[in-house]
Amino acid sequence: MKVRLDKWLQVARVFKTRSQATRACTLSRVRVNGHVAKPHRALALEDTVEIDLRDWTRILVVQELRDKTLRKAEAARVYEDLSPPKPQMDRFERLAKAPPARRERGAGRPSKRDRREMEKFRDEAES
Repeated sequence: MKVRLDKWLQVARVFKTRSQATRACTLSRVRVNGHVAKPHRALALEDTVEIDLRDWTRILVVQELRDKTLRKAEAARVYEDLSPPKPQMDRFERLAKAPPARRERGAGRPSKRDRREMEKFRDEAES
């Protein structure tokens, strides 16, 4: 049985949608057995898949080839997770990595939702 890489990444619940998995592959954020992989690559059992996610690299070994979505509890059995623990950032690091709040020129007054988000951002920056 052959399974496309992007489809397997969705079934394994690494990405929420297949289009997100495809985009990660086209941006060279996914490697199979050490080589950058395109979304249409066929996976085999025991392949090592490395996924670069923001500040963390997940390393998964293919244990089962599935192309139909599974329940979340069952999705973990299609791979063996060899990833290092996810790094924990403190509040200051998270704020430093967050994009700055910007408004497009001529966008008008901020909405109530926009104002609340700006106040929340300011409160986090002050504390």
